[in-house]
Amino acid sequence: MAIKSIPQRAGTGIAAAMMLASCPAPAAAQTVQELQRQIDELKAQIKALTDAQKGAPAATAPVAAVPAPAPQVAASTAAPSSTPPPTAPQRVAAVAKPPSARAPWYERMRLRGYTQLRYNGVLDAQDAPGETGSRLRSVHDASINDDGGFLLRRVRLVLQGDITDRLQLYFQHDFGAAVNNQSSTERRENFGQLRDVYVDWFLDPERRLRLRFGQSKVPFGWENLQSSSNRLPLDRSDAINSGVPGERDVGVNVYYTPAPVQAIWDRLIKNKQKLFGNYGAFGLAVYNGQGTNRTERNDSLMKVAMATWPFALDGLGPVFEGQVLELGGSMILNRFRPELRSGISPVEYRDDRVGFHAILYPQPFGIQTEWTTGWGPQYDMALRSVRSQRLGGGYVQLMTDLGRTPIGRAIPYARWQRYRGGWKANVDAPRLETDEWELGTEIQLVDALELTLAYARMERREADSRRTGRATGDLIRTQLQFTY
Repeated sequence: MAIKSIPQRAGTGIAAAMMLASCPAPAAAQTVQELQRQIDELKAQIKALTDAQKGAPAATAPVAAVPAPAPQVAASTAAPSSTPPPTAPQRVAAVAKPPSARAPWYERMRLRGYTQLRYNGVLDAQDAPGETGSRLRSVHDASINDDGGFLLRRVRLVLQGDITDRLQLYFQHDFGAAVNNQSSTERRENFGQLRDVYVDWFLDPERRLRLRFGQSKVPFGWENLQSSSNRLPLDRSDAINSGVPGERDVGVNVYYTPAPVQAIWDRLIKNKQKLFGNYGAFGLAVYNGQGTNRTERNDSLMKVAMATWPFALDGLGPVFEGQVLELGGSMILNRFRPELRSGISPVEYRDDRVGFHAILYPQPFGIQTEWTTGWGPQYDMALRSVRSQRLGGGYVQLMTDLGRTPIGRAIPYARWQRYRGGWKANVDAPRLETDEWELGTEIQLVDALELTLAYARMERREADSRRTGRATGDLIRTQLQFTY
């Protein structure tokens, strides 16, 4: 007589156990305790047979454990109890759990933003003499005028996140933009305008090397790359911002950040320093060259290069413990067609600039400076036309981080700026002549609420080719920023 194999005997035992479980003795002859004891014995037998089957040399098809039915106890014979009879727990066959899939891309997106509310109080102002004399105006703040009032300087909303492990999306809209020529050139405030839309394609797992495609900030000038939500002074400097008014254009970038640089930047972020944002220690880019949300007007591309490197100064002695000095520079090669009162200029003008920056982060004292020089389109009053001319200027800024105070974290600053050159974003690329002092402090009342108070002494030429001379004025400037 042939002897059955272990798997065959195990399968027969399981089948017998299932038949026994499905044909219990009449409920009237048993108590609840006896039924539960039988169920436990059947479960133990099934477990033993299943373990024997797993250890068999011959592979067999897995058998799903069938839950033992809970016998129904007749109401007339069941023992009286204040609680219902317990139901036998169901046993589910053990199945190998697949590796957890990554969350869908739309669950990896993050929505955030910030809003800036401003008010400028003019203490005194003196326009340049004559009917066409310059009035006290700024290319960065439309509320600096005779009427003043509150201004929503920025209303930004950002959608950002990883589409895949190697692809990241950044989408930013501003609802604080203005448009003109609605009715006798009257402005209309708070229109939506695209600021950024790009994807970063990371070429390595460490995300040190990336390609960027779309509309994004042009890597020219350290302050230009720094977010307005993170900047100490209320506005960017005229000289640095004149190279890329609006800071953005459409193109392709490549950025690289070595590990030692990233380590220092991570340390600064941990210490709550205001960085310029990670645009790489080295960057190369090509853009259309006409500026933010403007149609390309020629067949040439703007070429941009940038390099920046932070140096940890800990090795210089106890005085420099924790200090970081960042040095770098940038360059633009471009041909630009400005907007004229008669339309877009048919002539391309040289628009080549170089700049450098140096930042000693405030821990607690710091200094920041940038300067630029080069050639750019500029209106010539004598010739009554635009031509490429020399330009130059920059700023020096001192700041100190006082840390926590009774009213919040306070960071006082003082900045002086100077610029002589054209402002290519305005009609006829008018010449600016700016000398300005600003003393202020940023107070972080709570994590999401920030107040900036500043005094400014301005001497400015209005950005209008029909105006002459310079206006002067003293202002108290305020800004409340809330982030979300």
